Amino acid sequence: MTINKMVNETFQAYTREDWVQKVEEALKGKSVESLDTNTYENIKLKALYTKEDVKDQFASQYPGQSDFRRGHHSLGFLTEEWRIAQRISGEDDRVFRENLLSAIEKGQSALSFDMEKLNINELESVVGDLYTKLPFSIEVYENQRNIISQLSKLSDCKKISGYIAADPLAQGALKGETVQLETFDEFAEIIQVADQNMPKLRTLLINTSVYHNAGTHDVQELAIAISAGVHNIEELVNRKLNVETIFEKMVFKFSIGANFFMEISKLRAARILWAKIAEAYGVKNHQMVIAAETSLFTKTAYDPYVNLLRAGNEAFAAVLGGIQYLHVGPFNEVEGKTTAFSERIARNTQFILKNESHLEKVIDPAGGSWYIESLTNELAQKAWSLFLEMEELGGIAETIQTGWLQAQISDVLNKRSQDIFTRKKSIIGTNVYANLDEKPLEFLDSISNQTRGIPQVRLSEPFEKLRKLAEKITATGNKSAIGLICLGKLKDHKTRKDFITGFFAPGGIHTYNSQSIFNVEMAFEFLQESNLSDYVICGNDQQYDETAFEIIRFIKERKPHIRLFLAGLPDKDKREAFEQAGIDQFIHLRSNCYDVLSSLLSKMEVASNA
Repeated sequence: MTINKMVNETFQAYTREDWVQKVEEALKGKSVESLDTNTYENIKLKALYTKEDVKDQFASQYPGQSDFRRGHHSLGFLTEEWRIAQRISGEDDRVFRENLLSAIEKGQSALSFDMEKLNINELESVVGDLYTKLPFSIEVYENQRNIISQLSKLSDCKKISGYIAADPLAQGALKGETVQLETFDEFAEIIQVADQNMPKLRTLLINTSVYHNAGTHDVQELAIAISAGVHNIEELVNRKLNVETIFEKMVFKFSIGANFFMEISKLRAARILWAKIAEAYGVKNHQMVIAAETSLFTKTAYDPYVNLLRAGNEAFAAVLGGIQYLHVGPFNEVEGKTTAFSERIARNTQFILKNESHLEKVIDPAGGSWYIESLTNELAQKAWSLFLEMEELGGIAETIQTGWLQAQISDVLNKRSQDIFTRKKSIIGTNVYANLDEKPLEFLDSISNQTRGIPQVRLSEPFEKLRKLAEKITATGNKSAIGLICLGKLKDHKTRKDFITGFFAPGGIHTYNSQSIFNVEMAFEFLQESNLSDYVICGNDQQYDETAFEIIRFIKERKPHIRLFLAGLPDKDKREAFEQAGIDQFIHLRSNCYDVLSSLLSKMEVASNA
């Protein structure tokens, strides 16, 4: 083929029906819908998306236009870069200043630290004139009035930008406390002082991370964000603040979870929803400033370096979603403290996205994806419906006060937990591919002691506590171990042996394998040598029929205290026969891994204390 012919060559156009036909041929008769999956948001993810899934007006929008799903700037990060807002710390003012200057020299582009631990009167001596050059990215809790008052006295205060913001509603929800009306009186004063002296500084935070870290799905997170925003607007308007000013002082904080495309769509949907709220209030200047951070909910204490991959995935989603500020959590943040190494790696994650992947040079790369556009639309629609439901119940403050919101979040967390417990969903290094030889991070317990507050949890914690229990049992001189009676040749038992080894590892339970067992005598000899209380019989179905029954009866007659498990799930008749022979439990793909391990470790703990 000549170059001219190649240039003029076109590909044949195929319809959706053509693609569906090819897919179903590959599936050997199954429908393409069999590949669909459902999310916690009750959204069906399809295997194939086309232009038919997206309305034309959404797909044809440009950045900086209409509902601003594609961002507020027509040139994206080319005109306004996202700010690298890694939180800086130090044991004293000198070390803090050294760390801050070092971070800025290496590319940090926002001032982010715990301002309440810093003597505000010494801010200039510690930070120098950096506050006039870089924006703040700071969440405050109890000392906002004093901080804003002191900053307003600085000679260059009008140059201060970014946000030093508080969210009393989220803090109240965290503690299970009702936000008093006096809080909003103070809030109104703070906003007025900031607006007069630091017009470029935002002071009103809508923090959804509190709810994210309790297990919400993205529809709930969006509805909460909008409901909290409206609640603050109404309270402050009642205190005679101008609605335009209120919008200009707001900043939204989102945690970014593990579902890559869902998280991109969440941020885009948030702008759609906020544009709708702004329209309702008649506000034109309504840029939704978003500060994002990688999720603590998804991080693990075991196999902690996998947290680097998790944080990278979440940071990537945040940037594609169009944020203004980003903090990437260090891989060891579950300890409640970090190191210079982990902080550097976290900061470098952003540099890779910005300087190596050049994401700041691409304008809304997610825009136009039929999948992402469709997901964005559905998230926005469902979140709007939930927002209206919350408003009918009295708004976010009332739903927290009555416990309705906590119950809704708890339902989702329970579903997530069950999927982790049954290993329908995987946490690498925790409930699958657990490495029993590694040393874990020392993790902080969940904040969940309030009866009415929003608990702060990590999804991996239940399994991590099992690992800790297993280590405690081992420290007493006992074995947190189970024996595997491997029937037949290696090829006969390897598949189920490997499955069982992987099944017990998340609980910190070691497996001791027998040699190939062909008769009762060999099995009993292994029991005598290993001297354990629990054993799993592993083999193929043929070995079970030929050898297993005899071995089970023999063991139970001579050692009735031993607990016997069988790898696999036979049909009903055979299950009953195995149970009559002496099998205590079957372990299979649909088993609740957490429940099995928890029960077994509890019995081992009792035995170790006997």
